[in-house]
Amino acid sequence: MKINCLIIDDEPLAINVIKNYLEPLENFEVVNTFSNPIEGLNFVKNNKVDVIFLDINMPVLDGINFIKSLEDPPLLIITSAYSQFAIETYELDVLDFLVKPIEFPRLMKALNKISKRLENKSNPTPDNSAENPFIFIKIDKKRMKKIFLNEILVIESLKDYLKISTLTGKYIIHSTLSDFTDLLPERNFLRIHRSYTVAIDKIDAVEGNSVEIEGLRYVIGRSYMDHVKQKILNSAN
Repeated sequence: MKINCLIIDDEPLAINVIKNYLEPLENFEVVNTFSNPIEGLNFVKNNKVDVIFLDINMPVLDGINFIKSLEDPPLLIITSAYSQFAIETYELDVLDFLVKPIEFPRLMKALNKISKRLENKSNPTPDNSAENPFIFIKIDKKRMKKIFLNEILVIESLKDYLKISTLTGKYIIHSTLSDFTDLLPERNFLRIHRSYTVAIDKIDAVEGNSVEIEGLRYVIGRSYMDHVKQKILNSAN
């Protein structure tokens, strides 16, 4: 399956970095690049695009407003030198945030996320509540969203809100981590930090005081360490 990629950045050098990384990869095809975000927006509206690599700081139309202007956005990978935009863009359901200068290994982690997301979209989990338990979350004043428990990766505390990362999307809800964790089956989910609850079966590696999930590392809190390691060891038996 060819994955159609679009690169939008007002810096030609930044475009070339990503383009050169992608060119040798047979599953990814750069269908176009734009230094003018308005031209890029017109292209998206009239062509099939699977993923956009999008800068934030651009003249005329910045990356945040670019995303908000899309009715049915493709997958979005933010490329920016300003990491302070990360939380704001995740609330817009971006798949990943790459901080410039972008190294190839870090880009590969993002590409793996893209492939997995599109594969899950092509082969969705059957809507069978007996085999696939789910919960509903309130994502805005009028909309409730069904989330299958076996798709949840990480729940992260953002003060009075939570970011729920799943195999198919990211969602911001108003809740405490303790209250939400209590809704989840204890055999499947594990509180590892005052800011993180994770799906045990999604942990790819444990190293030192952190766990790795989908290429990202999450710190294990000191007071949680013994319980976390015991729970992970028990789940392996």
